[in-house]
Amino acid sequence: MVKIDQSLDRARMLLRLQRPADAERELRGVLAIEPQQDMAHCLLAIALVHQGKAAEAMVMAREAIRLVPDHWYPQYVAGQVFYRIGLADPAIAAAKESLAHSTEETSTWELLARAHMIKGQWREAADAAQRGLALDPQVSDLVSLLSMAHTKLGEAGPARAAAAHAVQLDPESATAHLAAGRAALAFGDPKAAADSFREVLRLDPGFGPARDLLVAALKQRNPLQRMLSNLRRRYLGGWRLVFLLPVAPPLIAVFVLIALLHWAAWVGETVTVLRLARAKATRLLFEGSEARVAMACCALLLAGAAVLALGIALGHEAVGTAGVAVMALVTPVQEATHTGSPRGRKVLYGWAGLLVLAIAAAVVAGSPAVALLSVYAGLGTIWVAAGVRRFFLDGTAAEL
Repeated sequence: MVKIDQSLDRARMLLRLQRPADAERELRGVLAIEPQQDMAHCLLAIALVHQGKAAEAMVMAREAIRLVPDHWYPQYVAGQVFYRIGLADPAIAAAKESLAHSTEETSTWELLARAHMIKGQWREAADAAQRGLALDPQVSDLVSLLSMAHTKLGEAGPARAAAAHAVQLDPESATAHLAAGRAALAFGDPKAAADSFREVLRLDPGFGPARDLLVAALKQRNPLQRMLSNLRRRYLGGWRLVFLLPVAPPLIAVFVLIALLHWAAWVGETVTVLRLARAKATRLLFEGSEARVAMACCALLLAGAAVLALGIALGHEAVGTAGVAVMALVTPVQEATHTGSPRGRKVLYGWAGLLVLAIAAAVVAGSPAVALLSVYAGLGTIWVAAGVRRFFLDGTAAEL
């Protein structure tokens, strides 16, 4: 028994050190000696899910529940497994089953809050975090989750206060600084947000979302980018105006204005990303596709301007209009890049490819009408992209 207890302690330590494979070996050794050891099954489930072995992890969790059906911990472990693979409803059900056996465990309330966040149930997440904090108000992660829920609910004061409290409780918590950064970014302080996200990356360099959020915060520090982004969000629902066109044709001008605002915002995005990618302090944030897309969009702008100038010089209307259509391609390229669903991205990149073919056909056929339609179609990609995103819902899991 002493040897088994020591092995379980070593496994716990290995899990804390993020060495799940070593913990798995230790725990399988325990189960070889004592196959009915429920805690070994629980810890092995956690070690397995951290290695991406979800099916095996669930087998271990269910076996632990079978061995001790009236204990809260196996249900909690099952909830953790579901949460780790992004299954919100089973995670919530398991957390509630665990709470039915014991309501005094702050870790279970934290799990419940996180699972509600996967579903975007921010009020329920805030309630779960508050229930946990009623048991122990010093749990930094619970305070951080409460801040994030308030942020999503648009409650600036409580969000900022909770984030500051979380950082005060645990200055070395990446989650606390993430909450502070999210609150600052959501409520108009991109400089503070950038500082918080840098701290997250210092504490946890492998946390990818913090990098993306830092990039967003750095962009928002640009006043022009901030203004255009706000305008773009404000008029994103403008597609509904299409139903009024039969009775109010002048609304076409509104559609054109909305499309141009989006195009200007994407151009601002391109310039900002290129500036940040060249700056010494931020260039490492842009090693992926974002900088390459920005360079491609910049090339489209230059190429389009050159074709437009050529069309004017030659007096060839189709060529000049095709130059404008090439510059309008910035919208479909950026919309495709910023679509979360891989299938949705493929559809939008395919749409951009069709527009390229249409522009080329307009030049070859000398047709200004086809070129002009390509301009409208390129700028109007914002509505095509909105439909594609609704059809190909992005199945993301937890943010944390």
